[in-house]
Parts: sequence; C-alpha cells; structure tokens
Amino acid sequence: MSEELVYVKVFRYGKDVLVAVCDADLLGKTLKDGDLEVYIDEKFFKGSLVTIEKALSILETATVANLFGDKIVNEAKKRGLIHANAIIRISGVSHAQFIEL
Repeated sequence: MSEELVYVKVFRYGKDVLVAVCDADLLGKTLKDGDLEVYIDEKFFKGSLVTIEKALSILETATVANLFGDKIVNEAKKRGLIHANAIIRISGVSHAQFIEL
C-alpha cells in the first residue's frame, strides 16, 4: 500500500460514528454524471489529512461511512469494509457508503 493521503472527518451522533473519507485530490471538486452532480465539500470531508492505513483504522470504528476516491474505496474493499457490489462510479470516480445495522 502506498503512502497516499486522504482526508478523514469524523462526526459523532450519540452511539453513531459517521466517517467521511475522500482521496486528497478530490477535495473541492464537482463530479458530474448525467443528471447526477456531487460536490466533494470541504465542510463535510476536510478533516485530517492522513495515510490510507490510518484512514482504514478510523473507518473500522464507523457505524456509517461515506467514501469518495479510487484509492480509499479500493483499499477499503481489500480490507473487507466495503463489498464490491456497494461501489458505484460517478464521473469515473469510485464512491461507496455503508451503514452498520
């Protein structure tokens, strides 16, 4: 695994822990795919700039997660945090979410 960096932001709501992660190069960008438009908002994603390994450790504590970027989504899939069927692509960029029930 490379030493690529990603942004991680953690939100706590009672017992729930929402973790938002995006590849560093996506922050502030808008992804468009047909009628779908997604803005990788700094208010939501810009937390700590960390290695992918650190981000994966933080993701393991999440009850809800929102991931954008080929690097973090692929590594989360390898770690077993994301199922391959949960990954979509928006403007060629991987996106996945999970919720622990």
